[in-house]
Amino acid sequence: MTAYFLKSFYVLLLLSLLASGISMTLKNSSESGEAKCIESEREALLSFKEGLIDDFGMLSTWTNNTDCCKWKHILCNHQTGHIQLLDLHGSHTPSYYLGGAINVTSLIHLPYIQHLDLSHNYFVMSYIPELTDSFNNLRYLDLSHSYFAGRIPSTLGNLLQLRYLDLGDNYLWGEIPIQIGNLKHLNYLDLGLFYLSGKIPCQIGNLQKLNYLSLGSDTTLYTRNTPNYISNSLSGAIPFRIGNLPLLRTLRLVGNFDIKSKDAQWLSTLHSLTILELNSLHNLSSSHRWLQSISKLIPNLTELSLVDCNLLDSDIQSLFHSHSSTSLTMLDLSSNMLSSSILQFSFNISLHLQQLYLSYSNITLPCSPCPNFPSLKVLHLSYNNLSSSMFLSNFNISSKLQELCLESCSLIDGTFRLSSTSTMNSLSSLLTLDLSKNLLKSSPMFYWLFNFTTNLHFIDLNSNLLEGPIPEEFGKAMNSLEYLFLYNNKLQGKVPSFFGSMCRIQILQLSNNKLNGEYPSFTQNSSWCGRHLFQELDLSYNQITGRIPQSIRLISQLEVLLLRGNSLDGDVNESHFSNFWKLYALDLSHNSLSVKIGSSWVPPFQIRFLFLASCKVGPGFPRWIQTQNSLIQLDMSDNGLNDFVPEWFWNKLQIMYTLNMSHNNLTGSIPNMQLKLPFKPSIVLSSNKFQGKVPLFLLQASELLLSANKFSDFSCGNVTAANLATLDLSNNQIMGKLPDCWKSINRLLFLDLSSNELSGKLPNSMGTLVNLEALVLRNNSLIGELPSSLKNCKNLIMLDVSENMLSGPIPSWVGESMQQLIILIMRGNRLSGNLPLHLCYLKRIQLLDLSRNKLSDGIPTCLNNLTALSQNTINKIEIESRVYWYNSTYSEIYNFIYDSYYSFHITWMWKGVEQNFTRPELTLQSIDLSCNNLTGEIPKEITYMLGLVSLNLSKNNLSGEIPSEIGNLSLLESLDLSRNHLYGIIPSSLSHMNFLQILDLSHNSLSGRIPLGRHMDTFDDSCFEENVDLCGEQLNKSCSGDQTVVKPEKAALRGEYHVFYEALYMSLGIGFFTGFWGLLGPLLLWQPWRITYLMFLNKLIDYLLVMVAVKLAVYNDLVQDSIMRRKHYRFLALRFGS
Repeated sequence: MTAYFLKSFYVLLLLSLLASGISMTLKNSSESGEAKCIESEREALLSFKEGLIDDFGMLSTWTNNTDCCKWKHILCNHQTGHIQLLDLHGSHTPSYYLGGAINVTSLIHLPYIQHLDLSHNYFVMSYIPELTDSFNNLRYLDLSHSYFAGRIPSTLGNLLQLRYLDLGDNYLWGEIPIQIGNLKHLNYLDLGLFYLSGKIPCQIGNLQKLNYLSLGSDTTLYTRNTPNYISNSLSGAIPFRIGNLPLLRTLRLVGNFDIKSKDAQWLSTLHSLTILELNSLHNLSSSHRWLQSISKLIPNLTELSLVDCNLLDSDIQSLFHSHSSTSLTMLDLSSNMLSSSILQFSFNISLHLQQLYLSYSNITLPCSPCPNFPSLKVLHLSYNNLSSSMFLSNFNISSKLQELCLESCSLIDGTFRLSSTSTMNSLSSLLTLDLSKNLLKSSPMFYWLFNFTTNLHFIDLNSNLLEGPIPEEFGKAMNSLEYLFLYNNKLQGKVPSFFGSMCRIQILQLSNNKLNGEYPSFTQNSSWCGRHLFQELDLSYNQITGRIPQSIRLISQLEVLLLRGNSLDGDVNESHFSNFWKLYALDLSHNSLSVKIGSSWVPPFQIRFLFLASCKVGPGFPRWIQTQNSLIQLDMSDNGLNDFVPEWFWNKLQIMYTLNMSHNNLTGSIPNMQLKLPFKPSIVLSSNKFQGKVPLFLLQASELLLSANKFSDFSCGNVTAANLATLDLSNNQIMGKLPDCWKSINRLLFLDLSSNELSGKLPNSMGTLVNLEALVLRNNSLIGELPSSLKNCKNLIMLDVSENMLSGPIPSWVGESMQQLIILIMRGNRLSGNLPLHLCYLKRIQLLDLSRNKLSDGIPTCLNNLTALSQNTINKIEIESRVYWYNSTYSEIYNFIYDSYYSFHITWMWKGVEQNFTRPELTLQSIDLSCNNLTGEIPKEITYMLGLVSLNLSKNNLSGEIPSEIGNLSLLESLDLSRNHLYGIIPSSLSHMNFLQILDLSHNSLSGRIPLGRHMDTFDDSCFEENVDLCGEQLNKSCSGDQTVVKPEKAALRGEYHVFYEALYMSLGIGFFTGFWGLLGPLLLWQPWRITYLMFLNKLIDYLLVMVAVKLAVYNDLVQDSIMRRKHYRFLALRFGS
């Protein structure tokens, strides 16, 4: 809040400096007799406007043949006509902002501009250009909160007149340029950026006029504990010395700095400091001098933040040991190692405390009453294990509390009781309540909510266990509710009609529940008092049935409509959307809907996010999309399209981030247009019938998936595809040699050219793909040896060159240089020589397939070095973070905002059948060395690979005995040692394998009795045939030494009731004989029946396990998809603090 007032102060200060020469209105700056705007400057503004998306009419007055000094958001000098102020800041409350491709360089023709504000807009992945000396009059530059990407331009140091520079809350990365230290007049500098790294330049210490300094990420720190979180941070020493930055009033430093005692002296000299944030200083608690310096500053501070500093209660007490603060209004101690006593201590610190943040601090509330903070308005206790009785009699924490956040606190139903009247009275002022990600289950939770207060504006109960219907009383009582988040629960019943009595509701998110019935009726009521305020409805992944009524158009202010993953059917046409002039996000995917919109229809809206996956849209290509100039995400996959794609459509790619038109029947060739794709989109056109040559302009994408088409030619040409991360051209008809142009796309991560008609040798230039993580060349006609340049690809996780005609030995550098490999498949080539010992360096390998080659000599005994195969479980989180998440070192190159569509897929001989696997690295651990000329014994070290689920050494020349410890491979499901020269007995430990389903030991020289027990009884004689000296029940062949054991007769029963007992036992025996031998006897006595029956049971269990795994995977994909979509809309879902 204080930062906001500082910002406003600097704006007013600048305006006062300009007041003598500039008219003070943003709407009409030109009066009678004043100079009109300069023609070149007007043209520059129109050029600047061209690439922008203006859905809210911010630039509606910017037209040809008008005086630009009369345009909105412009200030001109009334004497000269030169533009001196351009204020295009956006807002999310209410909504108005710009988007699209920003071209700041066109503004170089505004040489007298002094004030430029482009903050709070939606310029996703736009780079901040290198600003030249043309802006040497610029005093105010605000580009914050606008999704800019790239590095901080060093040319900002040329803007020597700057007083105000704010780049905060953007996706900028890299180091802070030392040239920032040239800006001697700066009063305000905000570089609060998520991906900053490196050291703080000491030159910043020379900015003697600075009042406000913010360096480092201001992202909520406890989100770093979530999976796949990526971030760099500032580090090194804090370079400031005594005398530096003497006028600072606000200091924010976020990073894992190496703080030293001598640096603390500088901090203690900042006598004007009122706001201090020192976050992520992990060794702060060990520096007494720093704690002492902070303590001296506290009496003057209004805000203090020491987040993620490893502080203990004793450290906090030492900060305030000699005094309390009368001025402190905000205290943030989140992500430290505190205890419940911190609440009482915080109360003693300041009676004026208004905001208290203690999230992720290991706090448990005491059973005794909490202190009552007389001024507290905001309290965050998220990610603590709070007491189950906190809301009973001990939570009278503040009568002025307006915002309470208790996300992920392990709260249960018993935490909330209707009888806790003291709590109700104490929380009557509450406006915002976050109880998400807890263990709340029953519907009485809703009764508790409206019994203690009906003033709530915001309720978040997402990701609990809430079940049953939402009570009618809840809707009738919560008349003030504006935002309600109930997604990811187990709510049942119909969507309540009581939402129609809520006059202020704006956002309603009910996705991922079990709601059923027809489309909610409250949206169809023309008398609904809230229909002119309602903005967002999310019913995704429920069980809603029936048609979408045309009366939905009554909600004229609707901006977001998400209905994905239901059972809706019927037609959707123009009438449904005729009043939606604000609609920017529509998701109808995975229903049974037919979208029938006429080709001449012009919608009243400009949509940004359109998802129609699995809806029937075709057969013709939807022409109405030509009117949509703001599309940034489009999914028309599996739409039944059977048409050519019109040329105008490809122009839409210039502002897109994702395009998915896969699984249609789109035909023809894609024209090779001269287009620029500045946002590095993800383009998915797989499973169509596109043909001809792959156009070069598509290589500007970050992800290009063109598999399963009819493309016949591919070349990199002279294009430099600097941002292409994924290229999938598998299953096409590309002929000829591999192109030798990989230097121009050398930042590739995933390259898949499998199942084409490629021939010739692998070009040496493939070795320039040093970032490559997956190289898939399966099923082509490639020849020759692997080029030695490939050893430069040290980041490879997957290498699949199977089903080609490659020859020569397996290079030793495969093991030496490619130690990140998880999947190595060279099946079906002409490779010769021995298995190099260097393969044992592949400690991460999980899938190794060298089958059907000409390899000779023995199997290396160092296999126990394959660490990943020695583990019983696969670390899926660690592998996913390596494979499917572009880490922060790639964020400068690729579009990291959205998840990748590409995933690893292989063909593998599994249980005797060649099968396809997607994401095999998350489920399989297998070795296949079959069909070679390997000799020698099976090394006992192979029995140390406890994680193996499949082992195939068949069709070799192996000899010796089967290792007796083979039973240690308890997870093994398939074992094939057939067609070798193995001898000796079959180890009895084989019968200890609980999961073994496929066993083939045929065509060897094994001898002795075949073990019995567990799965060994299910294998028929084909598993053991052509082993002359084997015997046992499986072969229906008795072994020498077998004899019939005759049991002695039992002594006759004696006693008074022996006749009765004899009759009873006789009848039991007859019943048992009839039931057992009549039904189960044939299964035991007749081997074919027994084998057939047990194999049926085995297959049934296998099928059920597979189906359960598939269902779980589908459910996980649905949840992940819902989370991904929610990230896309998050910036507009709540809009608080934007």
